[in-house]
Amino acid sequence: MRIDVITLFPDLFEPFTQQGVVRRAYDSGVVQLRLWQLRDFATGNYRRIDDRPFGGGPGMVMAAQPLADALAAIRSDRNEPADQQAPVVLFSPQGTTLTHERVSAFAAEDKGVIVVCGRYEGIDQRFIDRHVDAQWSLGDFVLSGGEIAAIAWLDAVARLMPGVLGDADSHGQDSFNAALDGLLDCPHYTRPGTWEGATVPTPLLSGNHAAIAAYRRQQSLVATARSRPDLIHAARVAGALSKADEVILKASAPDSPI
Repeated sequence: MRIDVITLFPDLFEPFTQQGVVRRAYDSGVVQLRLWQLRDFATGNYRRIDDRPFGGGPGMVMAAQPLADALAAIRSDRNEPADQQAPVVLFSPQGTTLTHERVSAFAAEDKGVIVVCGRYEGIDQRFIDRHVDAQWSLGDFVLSGGEIAAIAWLDAVARLMPGVLGDADSHGQDSFNAALDGLLDCPHYTRPGTWEGATVPTPLLSGNHAAIAAYRRQQSLVATARSRPDLIHAARVAGALSKADEVILKASAPDSPI
């Protein structure tokens, strides 16, 4: 999978590709990350890529032409057939909120993407209208630029690629995964068995795999009902909750509308 990123700060990405478990995705080439410095496509002595907004107001707006020139260079370098061109994505507060389902769907594809990292007050809308295929967001908050959002998304995608995690089943038990019916993961424990007076829950020490699975399901339901009741509702609508699950939910919060 090839991912091209247009950014003013390519150095922000370098440490991310060289640290942690997702480094394997880049070392192995299963994910090919190409970083394009936007200022390389600006003209003039100062290589300006922004200007004041029409209509007035604070801040600066990223100009359309340098972005268009950078995109043209990427298209030329990728040399893709016209009907197989990678989509252009902009990280923006106006974008569709990313979910595990959307990240997983992207990771399953192989044509990659071209990512635009905005800065300042935003990007000239004419570039967005003409070239951007989709806008994505991490949530209802604003960052100083698209790089942090892009790095977070890259991490989520890279860890789903084959051979990146040490255990192929690791991400299968992640929160939001279909294997958990979209619920949150259960709490986890490790040695020592007693720490500052708190002990590991007895079912996890039993060696009974059925009892352990049942306990983890119970804790997943309780944690999800407490922190993300919307996920309980979604699982219920999808028919993913059993009668036993409903009993657990009722027992954990008998007065709750969940």
